[in-house]
Parts: sequence; C-alpha cells; structure tokens
Amino acid sequence: METYSNRNGDSGISGYQIGSNYILIQFTTGSIYEYTYSSAGASNIETMKNLARSGSGLNGYINSYVKHKYSRKIQ
Repeated sequence: METYSNRNGDSGISGYQIGSNYILIQFTTGSIYEYTYSSAGASNIETMKNLARSGSGLNGYINSYVKHKYSRKIQ
C-alpha cells in the first residue's frame, strides 16, 4: 500500500494501491475496499487514481460518487 498523503489533514483514507483496472483503498479504520472498472466505472476509477496520487480530495469523491460501488471488502 502507498501512504495517502492527506494534504488537507482530515481524510478518512490512510493508503491506496493502484492496479491497471482497479484501486484498493485503505481507510483509517483499517478496512480495505476494492473498486474496479466493473463495479464503479472506468472514469471513476481513473479519477480516484489521480486523486490518490495528488493526496487530496479522494475521501470526498468516494463519499459523493462511488461509496457503495466497491467490488469487495478485503478487510
């Protein structure tokens, strides 16, 4: 997992892992969710990848657009 830089200091996300057609999100609770092209749409996944790399806005984006569109809960 890459550490989410959390530039605003108020995110519920602590880490992420990017794959070709998915992103894994680790929340500060320890839960890890997988979001895929199939579950959330390619456009949403690519936006999430960019936000993860930038370290800002990912938690808000998830809550607004893809909250329940994960493919599975890993942990």
